[in-house]
Amino acid sequence: MLTKTKTRVLGQADIARTMVLPDYIEAVERAFERLDAGQMKVPEVVHIAAPDGAFHIKSAGFIGDPGYVAVKVNGNFPGNPRSNGLPTIQGAIVLCDGRNGALLAVIDSTEVTAMRTGAATAVAAKYLATRRPSIATVIGCGIQGRIQLLALHEVLPLTRVYAFDLDQSTREAFAGRLHRETGLDVIAVGDFASATLESQVIVTCTSSRAAFLRRDDVAPGTFIAAVGADNDDKQELHVELMARSRVVVDLVDQCAAIGELHHALEAGAMTRADVVAELAEIVAGSKRPVFDPDDIIVFDSTGSAIQDVAAAGIIYERATASNIGLLMEFA
Repeated sequence: MLTKTKTRVLGQADIARTMVLPDYIEAVERAFERLDAGQMKVPEVVHIAAPDGAFHIKSAGFIGDPGYVAVKVNGNFPGNPRSNGLPTIQGAIVLCDGRNGALLAVIDSTEVTAMRTGAATAVAAKYLATRRPSIATVIGCGIQGRIQLLALHEVLPLTRVYAFDLDQSTREAFAGRLHRETGLDVIAVGDFASATLESQVIVTCTSSRAAFLRRDDVAPGTFIAAVGADNDDKQELHVELMARSRVVVDLVDQCAAIGELHHALEAGAMTRADVVAELAEIVAGSKRPVFDPDDIIVFDSTGSAIQDVAAAGIIYERATASNIGLLMEFA
């Protein structure tokens, strides 16, 4: 007799009940360790262009226990907040049992994507922000900018943060909200260059299609998390900044296709051999690069599906244990 698997459907509120930001940081760090150990399968990203945005399909699977496979479909439409009153990123994660194909869960991707992206920056900063950073600049004051700052606050001894966004009301609202949430001195600025030169940490999390952060905007010894480039036409860092930095990537192939590395390679400013390491190698200790105090270190973060499957598996397990979400039979 066949046993039907009930699928757990989880929305944003359900997910928030199962995991908080430190949980994501721990899960993402562990996922990078498992990637380096050869315990993850990560196919290429699929992109589907749309008139005002794009769809990204990312997938990954654990080899062995627990045997989860996750496929995420995200719509990325930067104009949504202003034009449609919708989030920039929307979609779903389908979580399956890699041992028998059972459909375990359908999980809203907006919360997971935002949190796991911030978590990856926190993990990178933990290993790569070699100076004791007290001042940071966040460029891009949307949902992801908030999560990036909260994630950095978990792992770094920050005291002051500069917030830049092209929209004055957005950056001012961001500064007020994040000051209340973190207790940090968060200052909205109308010119990011003076702020970045004073900072030991810079995060770029915009939808920019033209590079804006130059080498002259960055002080020696700065750690930069470049988060916005998740498509081959997005760019935040000038190629000369990339060429004069020590570059660590989440996935070499993925960054060469859609990240800041893509633009540096295309311009002839870098080769793949210039990449210091994948983050997984540094987290696992299989590579131990030596950085000089004045090195500018760039983390090219395009968002790996290993982060999605790691988070989705924990969310599913905790939701099942606490009977959170809606159970459905799809077959």
